[in-house]
Amino acid sequence: MVSAAWAGQDRGPVTNLPLPRYVSMKASEGNVRRGPSLTHRIDWVYTRRDMPLEITAEHGHWRRVRDRDGAGGWVHYSLLSGVRTVIIEEDMLSLYRRPDTRAPETARLELGVIARLGECDLHWCELTAAGYRGWALKTALWGVRADELRD
Repeated sequence: MVSAAWAGQDRGPVTNLPLPRYVSMKASEGNVRRGPSLTHRIDWVYTRRDMPLEITAEHGHWRRVRDRDGAGGWVHYSLLSGVRTVIIEEDMLSLYRRPDTRAPETARLELGVIARLGECDLHWCELTAAGYRGWALKTALWGVRADELRD
């Protein structure tokens, strides 16, 4: 469930969903093309299932995406999932039992780990990764908007 933070945001002409928005790679491999068709050159291949990506544009069955490094291109929509994930951007990021740095730690996640995104308030998000669950500060994550609320 997403809050009213999406209100007033641009909408995609194909899906009528907010732009930009985050999704994840459904496939373990996906071609990234220069333009929105099979005739456009493949610039590179994403090879990480569940990697979070930001959709910045839509054209037919194609979505223009960018990754956390700012690289991007056009990907066929069938390679993408609405399941939300994030990439950990702080090495040995602490997960806490509650959204409070005084709460007990449940795990520490290494830089670059992909975690499943749960609920988020203004400062914290609940994550699941490798069988561990806990709360992390939103500022240490890529794949969630700073003002995004999820329940």
